[in-house]
Amino acid sequence: MNYLVICLVAFLASGLTLFSGFGLGTLLLPAMAIFFPIDTAIALTAIVHLLNNLFKFALLGRHADRATVLRFGLPAILAALLGARMLLWLSHLQPLLTYQLFGLQFQIMPVKLVVAGLMVFFALFELLPRLAEISVEKKYLPLGGLLSGFFGGLSGHQGALRSIFLLKAGLSKESFIATGVVITLLVDIPRIIVYSASFSLLQGDGVSMLAAAVLSAFSGAFLGNRLLNKVTLRGIQLLVAGMLLGIAVGLALGLI
Repeated sequence: MNYLVICLVAFLASGLTLFSGFGLGTLLLPAMAIFFPIDTAIALTAIVHLLNNLFKFALLGRHADRATVLRFGLPAILAALLGARMLLWLSHLQPLLTYQLFGLQFQIMPVKLVVAGLMVFFALFELLPRLAEISVEKKYLPLGGLLSGFFGGLSGHQGALRSIFLLKAGLSKESFIATGVVITLLVDIPRIIVYSASFSLLQGDGVSMLAAAVLSAFSGAFLGNRLLNKVTLRGIQLLVAGMLLGIAVGLALGLI
């Protein structure tokens, strides 16, 4: 049953990313958080995210702008390490509050509260057109790398901030996408190294479950591309945003 649920969630989340306006990590993280501790959910999502972007890199990597990758990506690597260490620190903090509801005991954990806040912020950021249209001058690329890398390491949310700083970098469409993929890899690899040093991600059935989730995510992306390639459905965006906000509230209150 665990395999069925995880694979189904990965399949649907990956397919929705092609036309919902949200990234794979934005959708897959809250789904993983239902079944795993939030720190482990972030790490597992990062692995799926990394493998998905390695595939994209094989297709588009040659179009990446090296100068932009260096100016944005190098600060992002350092900040990702810091963000990942921050996640580890938060995951070891004691509960802020313990309460009972309907005879059950729940705990409000600092790490879940922080990740829930970031989920709400970045869900609204990707959903509201005015926020999505914000861009920053090219000279601030290193600052963008620091911000995107830090939040990427802390919760996996890096795409929205990365786009803000790359929009005015003077890149072609192909170069914009490829450069984003390379930068994402530069953030994912160091944060996964930090996570793996502290989380028991691949013990027992972890390897087979992760492999099943990755294959399901790729299958969902393939099917979504065949059915609704390059189509944006506002209704699905609103539905997904509502689900994200609901899960964020559940995390913050310790219900998940």
